[in-house]
Amino acid sequence: MRITFLVALITFVADQILKWVVVVGLNLREILMIEVWPPYFTLSMAWNQGVNFGLFADESPLLRWVLILLPVVVTIWVWRWVRREGGRPLMQASAGLLIGGALGNAIDRLVWGAVADFLNVSCCGFTNPWAFNIADIAIFVGAFGLILTAGGKTPRDDRASMG
Repeated sequence: MRITFLVALITFVADQILKWVVVVGLNLREILMIEVWPPYFTLSMAWNQGVNFGLFADESPLLRWVLILLPVVVTIWVWRWVRREGGRPLMQASAGLLIGGALGNAIDRLVWGAVADFLNVSCCGFTNPWAFNIADIAIFVGAFGLILTAGGKTPRDDRASMG
């Protein structure tokens, strides 16, 4: 579980440092947009009060606290599940990405009242209307990694133990 902890810590710290550098240091919260490599990469400020793509966005204090507590519950569940599975290194790293990203976004909601999204990538004539952050990438990659690495345990053969 050392791998899970280290990957979660690195993911969480990298996410929070980048958010502070961009949102506060570059003052993106007020200037709203910085063209880094137009039209492919921009920093575009978006405060997400909902879940993915702003779904269920609401200024309700109850929803805010649910969206702060939910990642904590998911973190505990994923940690216990990977530990119980005796997770292989890739499974542990995937869990660390998911946990670090989930806690990074939960801290945003606690500190700012919403998740700070600002990375925007467009290509090939398609203008992407959505922004995301490092935590979002980590959650996606971590969840996908857990799907790919879950299972793999050999089921116990009850017939062999009966003989």
